[in-house]
Amino acid sequence: MSDDFSRIRWQSLILQLRNPFRLSYGVSETRQAFWLRLTDDEGWGEAAIPPYYGISNEVMIACWEAVSRRTDSFPDELADIEAWIGMDGPAPARAALDLALHDRIARRRGVPLHRLLDLPAPIPLPTSFTIAIGEPAEMARLAGEAARYPVLKIKLGSDDDEARLAAVRVARPDARLRVDANAGWSAEEAVRHVRALERYGLEMIEQPVAKGDIAGMGYVQAHTALPVIADESLQTSADVEALAAAGVAGINLKLMKVGGLAPGLRILRRARALGMKVMLGCMIETSLGVTAMAHLAGLADWLDLDAPLLITNDPFDGLWYDDAARVHVPERAGIGVGLKAAD
Repeated sequence: MSDDFSRIRWQSLILQLRNPFRLSYGVSETRQAFWLRLTDDEGWGEAAIPPYYGISNEVMIACWEAVSRRTDSFPDELADIEAWIGMDGPAPARAALDLALHDRIARRRGVPLHRLLDLPAPIPLPTSFTIAIGEPAEMARLAGEAARYPVLKIKLGSDDDEARLAAVRVARPDARLRVDANAGWSAEEAVRHVRALERYGLEMIEQPVAKGDIAGMGYVQAHTALPVIADESLQTSADVEALAAAGVAGINLKLMKVGGLAPGLRILRRARALGMKVMLGCMIETSLGVTAMAHLAGLADWLDLDAPLLITNDPFDGLWYDDAARVHVPERAGIGVGLKAAD
């Protein structure tokens, strides 16, 4: 928690995962997030970033401490938010400020976030549900237990990837499957894997190669009719241009990577103008950050907003999922998130 900073307060949240989360980068059972609050709870934001992004808590906190010492007023107009925040500090720290400032303005005007942003009403699309890397039998078990979710995202990027996917497909012949390698393959390996995996009926391949290998992303796309979707490779507006030029079909937009709603919407609209598909994604976050992203669903092709389903101690009440795993946002003012009632 911040010390004497009353203008902006932040609180560390240790999120407990329902199942160990294994990716090509490693395995974890918890993730950290931060709950950011403006003066008198005028607006709330969240910061969350996986350890493999290499962003320390100390760097994020230093950003918020610097903002707390400022004496200028919070912005009252959307157009002023991005300039007010500036580019100092890492993207997730700026994203928390961006969300809180948007939440503040929307609450003051008494409108939900998507109306404040003049966006189409969020479409209740189904979210994918993540199955982390494990032994084939374990992944099949988890897929079978996720029968209520019509779309599964299968984490790959290590040995025996085809055996894993085959086991999941047997367990869930009805499911729409998406594969995410989390940068676990080289471009040549990715093409070989994709050719083997296409037979299992996939919707897309996400981040098959290293984040900096934009040419490799394009190379994979050139060798498959499946959409190749950039996740780690998309962090700035310049990345959108480079990915489109390489022929990559789509992007996975995450507010924590790009610094919040203001830059996120700019990236989203540019991707659309370039003919790219858009998936709205999240880190391991609470319902606070994920609900903010869900307000953009009227502009999306796909949703990957399952983080609240993957943790056991989400303190917030916001978006909700119906029996078909479709995402719905509250009509409350602002982001629309409150604290859950105590048990």
